[in-house]
Formats: sequence, C-alpha cells, structure tokens
Amino acid sequence: MENIALIESFSEFKDDKLIDRVTLMAILEDVFRNALKKKFGDDDNFDIIINPDKGDLEIWRNRIVVADGEVEDPNQEISLSEARKIEPDFEVGEDVSEEVKLIDLGRRAILALRQNLISKIHEHDNTNLYKQFKELEGDLYTAEVHHIRHRAVILLDDEGNEIILPKDKQIPSDFFRKGDNVRGIIDSVELKGNKPAIIMSRTSPKFLEKLFESEIPEVFDGLITIKNVVRIPGEKAKVAVDSYDDRIDPVGACVGMKGSRIHGIVRELGNENIDVINYTNNLQLYITRALSPARVTSIKIDEENKRAEAILKPEEVSKAIGRGGHNIRLAGQLTGYEIDVLREGAEEDVELREFSDEIEEWIIDEFSKVGLDTAKSVLEQDVEDLIKRTDLEEETILDVIRILKEEFED
Repeated sequence: MENIALIESFSEFKDDKLIDRVTLMAILEDVFRNALKKKFGDDDNFDIIINPDKGDLEIWRNRIVVADGEVEDPNQEISLSEARKIEPDFEVGEDVSEEVKLIDLGRRAILALRQNLISKIHEHDNTNLYKQFKELEGDLYTAEVHHIRHRAVILLDDEGNEIILPKDKQIPSDFFRKGDNVRGIIDSVELKGNKPAIIMSRTSPKFLEKLFESEIPEVFDGLITIKNVVRIPGEKAKVAVDSYDDRIDPVGACVGMKGSRIHGIVRELGNENIDVINYTNNLQLYITRALSPARVTSIKIDEENKRAEAILKPEEVSKAIGRGGHNIRLAGQLTGYEIDVLREGAEEDVELREFSDEIEEWIIDEFSKVGLDTAKSVLEQDVEDLIKRTDLEEETILDVIRILKEEFED
C-alpha cells in the first residue's frame, strides 16, 4: 500500500505540471537511487521497475552467493545459508534477486524521499519554464495585472506564470489596475536560485519594433524592413524603415492614411511621438531625414570622428533640437553620429556661454533647452515669445537682452 500511496502523490504532480511519463520515470528512478545509496552505500546492483500510471513500484537487489563466512560486501554478496532461505536450491556463484520493500528503507527515509521528489519535480518545472521563456526573449507578450507593488507590477499569464514589469521598464505615463491586460516584450529571463525571474519591458526599442510587426502587415510579411529604432519612452521615438520593393512607400505604409495605422501604436505607448523616416545609405540624406521635422540647409560630415554639423535657418533650429533636446539626441542615436546644429551666419555669432560671467548658468540652460544657444539667436526672438517658450521671468529675459546688446552689438 505504501508504494501506491507514494506513487499517487507523484501522479498529482504529473497531472498538475504536465510532466511527460518518461521524464517522471527518470525523476522517480533518480530519487529512489539516491535513497538506496544512502541506505546501502551503492545502487549499481539494484533494479528499479516503475509504472507511475498504475502506481506500481518494485525494487530488486541483485547479489552473488558466496560460501558462509566469506561475505566481504553485504550489499553485493549473500551467504549461501541466507540465499537458501529465499530459495533452497541456490548454489555458490549464482545470482540472487531479492525484492526491497519501501518500508525496509525506514519511515524517515521515505519522508526524505518524498521531499526530494517534490524538489526534483519543481526543479524540472522551473527548468522547463526557463527554457520556454528564454526562447521568447524579445517577443511580444500579454499578461494580466495581478498585484501592483511600489517598484514593479506583478503579472500572470494564462498558465499562471508570474511575470515582472519593473518600474524602470514602464512608460512614465503607464497606469495599471488589477485585471488590466498589459503588453510588452519579454526582456530577460534569469534564474534566481532555482526559480526563473521573467522580466517584461515596455521601454525597450524592441517593443516598438514588435508593435510595428504586429500592427503593420507589410512589416510582418517582410515587405518593409525596420532598420533601426530609438526611443525616449513616452516622449519621442524615431523609426528608420526601408523596402526592397520600389512600388512600396515604407513611410506611408507604416503611418497610414491620416496616421490611421500608427495611431494604435502611439496610443499603446502613452501618446509617444513617433517619427517614421526612410532609411538610406546616403549619410547626408539620412542625417537630414533624422533631424525632421526641421528642414536642414546643409550638412558637413566628419566620418573619422563620427560627427556632423547641420546648418539650418534660425527658425528651424528649435525644431531640430526639439523639446528637451529629444529630437537631436534621437537623431544622433539613429544615425550613429554626434550632431551639432549651427545657424546660418553663425560665424558672426557668439556662443551664449561666453557670457557666463554676466549671465547665470541656469538661465543659459533655459535658453539652450529651446534651441537658443547664441547671442544672435536670443536677440532675434520676440520678448513675448521668449516668455512663452521658456520658464524665465520677463525681467530676467530683458536683463539678458540688455547684456547681449551691450557686449555683442557694440
């Protein structure tokens, strides 16, 4: 009966964890062999016969018959008189197979055996889970919010697997409630102890790339190729696309009529502003496109130092830099070049930072945020416009203009 009860407890795990029969038998045999090693010192001479479906378990110990008084290894050898108690016609040199009952291992050993089995099955389950999600790294995945913590949201998928969405991998505008479905990519899978930690990300550029694959059929079918994706999560992104079919307009296909195709992606990303541009091997043209929506007058490229100087009309500079410098930063990441924005006629201009002895650093920074980093660029602006575009007081702006006029125009 103890055999059946023990095997039945294994079968519960088998049904619950969907472990295949061969794997379960291998785990069971491994567990029993460990128990036999502890009890008898060796398990080489034991045969274990298991039928987990029926609850059958048999353990047989094989020993060689030796003459009475000549037993050197009780686990491998049996005396003639002991062997004849099993069967009266045994002779010296013959093999004896004797069944070992679980009860012979002792109650404590049986309890340890059960604990060892539970541990092995969990270990197997965790290994399978690790392999399953390791193959899904970089793929889109959807799971439901189960628990919201300060530093992470805990999600559960349809199979009850726990997925972690850390705070730093959430878009700043993300707000979740229990029961919400959340989409992201499987960012990484790590083994912490024996348990896999499955990490989701919504801030990775790969997430945006996979959303394009999911939402735009031409990308999914391979007619349009995504060459590069850069993001400032929740703020702005740039996606370079290309097509080997000249009949396809990759940007138009991705954006759709009046933005209809990209609208769902923008909404998923918390209204992230997405610029889709045509990829080209022409570096000057590529950098020009990367700086959109600004219109570039000309570009000088230093390939050795991976730097580019973009010359723009004064009214285009703030567009090229973008709010908080996002546009120029992403353009640099997209192209792999550090981009400097210069105004037409800048050779006659003076950098605003040259006035740092008279204008405080934080004030210069405020002007720089909106693309005004030279004396002329500030003087060309209307005061009312400067008040609206910066966080500076009117009095401060007027002081700066007075200093610039005195020092720069004299």
